[in-house]
Amino acid sequence: MTGVEDPRENDLFFVCSLIEAAGRETRNHRRVIVNALGLAGIRRYWEFADVFHCETFDKLVDDLAQIYFIKDGTFDNVNACRYRVPTIFELGRVYQRLIVALAHIKEIEFPVALIEVYNSWIADKLDDYNSSMYFENPDYIFQSYLAGQPLPE
Repeated sequence: MTGVEDPRENDLFFVCSLIEAAGRETRNHRRVIVNALGLAGIRRYWEFADVFHCETFDKLVDDLAQIYFIKDGTFDNVNACRYRVPTIFELGRVYQRLIVALAHIKEIEFPVALIEVYNSWIADKLDDYNSSMYFENPDYIFQSYLAGQPLPE
């Protein structure tokens, strides 16, 4: 990578943070939100992130749940957390970095990489706030993702 951030990476960060907020509010695994949105929905939020950014996350999550028929689930990783709960933006950044790295290496667009990441084994690890995965080094997370399992530290 060149070290120069693609302006669309910030839009991706917004989408990942929105997915995290929606997952927490509806108590669903994040892949449930991603799969409900589908590629078209993810592209919509990504392409119009600058417009959606003007709304509150509460309103966006309510609208998202209604438009995409997302029902309340039982996955409550916030209350299950024994430590400090990471913010939606901290998790949004973790996912954003992983998705950007994957998109670059596979030469695919961000929304396609997003669907792949959220539907992979690593999403379960990242969404377990009692594990250490979500606050690991971004390169460790990416290399673990590529290896298909957490690497020895």
